[in-house]
Amino acid sequence: MENWNLTSDFILLGLFNHTGPHLFLFVMVLTTAFTSLVGNALMLLLILLDPQLHRPMYFLLSQLSLMDMMLVSTVVPKMAADFLTTRNSISPAGCGLQIFFFLTLEGGECFLLAAMSYDRYVAICHPLRYPVLMTWPLCLRMILGSWFLGAADGLMQAAATLTFSYCNSHEVDHFFCEAPSLVRLACADTSLFEYAMYVCCVLMLLVPISLILISYSLILSTVLQMHSKNARKKAFATCSSHLSVVGLFFGAAIFTYMRPKSYRSANHDKIVSAFYTIFTPVLNPLIYSLRNSEVKGALRKCIDQCAALNHD
Repeated sequence: MENWNLTSDFILLGLFNHTGPHLFLFVMVLTTAFTSLVGNALMLLLILLDPQLHRPMYFLLSQLSLMDMMLVSTVVPKMAADFLTTRNSISPAGCGLQIFFFLTLEGGECFLLAAMSYDRYVAICHPLRYPVLMTWPLCLRMILGSWFLGAADGLMQAAATLTFSYCNSHEVDHFFCEAPSLVRLACADTSLFEYAMYVCCVLMLLVPISLILISYSLILSTVLQMHSKNARKKAFATCSSHLSVVGLFFGAAIFTYMRPKSYRSANHDKIVSAFYTIFTPVLNPLIYSLRNSEVKGALRKCIDQCAALNHD
């Protein structure tokens, strides 16, 4: 089989074909993506405008919303354009950028969720020392660290993926450029890279989730010792929303990146990737807004202010 040079384009086979049921699913995906962008933008706006939300917890949440907005914007516009124009090609540079931004945002979100679990641990287990243990400089360092680690992973994997020689079969059975799908097309031996990618995934997924589990084990121990029913209820409400997000995000990511190669399937990969790149981002603002009284209060205040302006 002839080698295929990097001046040629990749062909993305996409998520849908042009049948009635798939057209309906395509509209559903677009609606979900739009809802995600609006919901996360609203969350960012509320945190920016409401002084009561100017706390480390909500600043971390604002970064989660920003990452989710960028993740949807990285994947969905290209997928929609390909479906509507039937031009499914993407240049190597475009493919590399998709891999970089996708892994930057996914990796960054892993560490950001770990930072959010530490914030909840301090708030519930050491409430009186919260201003000392969760300072603004520490919060900024955790956020910058999350972005940096995600970007480092994205840069390494994007650069390594594009150094391989690719063969005539340059059709990517996916709706965006994802490193595992691209590596399947390489002519060269990719076993070393796949092992390195697996180790990288272990670090990016299992280290943060281990920190999250430790934090919530300590939180659960503290909550069970609380005498006040209201305090227990408030603590469980705050933590359950975060744990819902963690479960959805890490469950899908571990399924995609840590399965043995023999169990991989292109169709399964596409469905799970659609779940955590399109559907999970729309759930995050809903989970946090519906289960958080302060966010609901800020939203009501914002609606009242808008209604008062319209009335005037």
